[in-house]
Amino acid sequence: MVWAAIPVPIPSRSRKLSGFGIRDGIRDPNSPSSLGENDGLFQNHFESGITGVKSMKNSIIIRVVILGAIAIMGIIAIQVYLLKNTWDAAEKEFNENVTIALMNVAKEFEKLGGTLPAYDLVKQVSSNYFVVDINNVIDANNLEYFLRREFERVGIRSDFEYGIYNCDTRKMAYGKYISYNESEKGEALHPKDQLPVYDKFLYYFGVRFPNRTTQVLSGMRLSIVFSVILLFTILFFLYSMFIILRQKRLSEMQKDFINNMTHEFKTPISTIKVSSEVFMNAPEVAGNKRLSQYAQIIRDQNDRLNKQVEKVLQLAKIEKNSFQLQLEKIDLGEVLRTILEGSSIQIEKNGGSLSSSIPRTPVCIQADRLHLTNILHSLLDNAMKYCKDSPQISVQLITEINKNAKLVIADKGIGIEPQHMKKIFEKFYRVPTGNVHNVKGFGLGLFYVKNVCRAHGWKIYIDSEPGRGTTVEVQFPVVPENQ
Repeated sequence: MVWAAIPVPIPSRSRKLSGFGIRDGIRDPNSPSSLGENDGLFQNHFESGITGVKSMKNSIIIRVVILGAIAIMGIIAIQVYLLKNTWDAAEKEFNENVTIALMNVAKEFEKLGGTLPAYDLVKQVSSNYFVVDINNVIDANNLEYFLRREFERVGIRSDFEYGIYNCDTRKMAYGKYISYNESEKGEALHPKDQLPVYDKFLYYFGVRFPNRTTQVLSGMRLSIVFSVILLFTILFFLYSMFIILRQKRLSEMQKDFINNMTHEFKTPISTIKVSSEVFMNAPEVAGNKRLSQYAQIIRDQNDRLNKQVEKVLQLAKIEKNSFQLQLEKIDLGEVLRTILEGSSIQIEKNGGSLSSSIPRTPVCIQADRLHLTNILHSLLDNAMKYCKDSPQISVQLITEINKNAKLVIADKGIGIEPQHMKKIFEKFYRVPTGNVHNVKGFGLGLFYVKNVCRAHGWKIYIDSEPGRGTTVEVQFPVVPENQ
């Protein structure tokens, strides 16, 4: 067994547009004033409501977009700030490691008999160029060995080049490029660029790191990875917002088209209905069986088209979130008997059967008569449409001890597969009917039923088994008869 339940809130207060055959933006088909001259007035009320809701939705979306843009700019600003701090920290660490290594090299020369200055031993001339004041003659072989060892000791394995200043020629007399690249490792390479002279020292050597930026960035790998991930996330968010806004625009265009088309249908439908009735009442037509049959077909198909248009209008009203009810105390048994009298004729015409069990005592509920009648018609129509050969329907109205009434409508139709049960209340969703191809509709019936039950505070359950039929149960709170 598969049951689909709907949570329902407390219904809101009701309001009525009297005198125009209009209830909650939904035209009562049985109202004599619902045709002809009142179409324009109904359309004005309906379109003004649609415009107000659309304006409200647009303002919400604009606020969401603005807040999203502010959030994105804030995230980007924070990330840039963090990256800059990380860069500064990595750069500072690199410079400190280089300074420590060069000071250790100078101390090694001191051990060989040199004399070091009391201050300014290591001077950073530029971001990637350092000079060391030895104040003594420098052995080039010892210098290369000391540099390699001390740089590796502090974790620096970046390519570097060094040179020794010749105070006689006032030029960098000796230099070499040291590479940690495997393809160049061990090769004696000359400096790629002449190292600049630092005229404040007399005996010194200079070291430059051509790939210093790469070395610093290598210490920021984790931050860079997270920044790239954040960048892709922001781009995905922007792309998603673009797609959502585009889909919303297309959806609004579709709704506007459907609403406009529906309103355009109302006047010709009303005109056709009046014309068909006049046509059927004409003596020439009434006396001609063939013409009378055609006139009846015109009226029946016009009524069917009018019902579909009414469903679209009802759906638009529901989507505006202004679904209001005009509640009154109603005898549910009396309404059921009236509806079943009309439905039984159609069922028997199709070779089916309808059984009912309704208490003779009044079963009073608080309901909107129009919407209650609509959902009962919709549930019975579904039971008739989704049958195998001929409809076999039973209707029971049961009063329970806990002051609730339970309406059970069961059929022996084609049933519903379990995978479709979760979607049957969705708008425009229609359950595949297999080999049954005569079932027509827009998939709005159960969506409308669900919203009416939710607005009233009723509960609806549907149990179905493929090949054996469907059972719909609606629970109503009972109102005492004398209340």
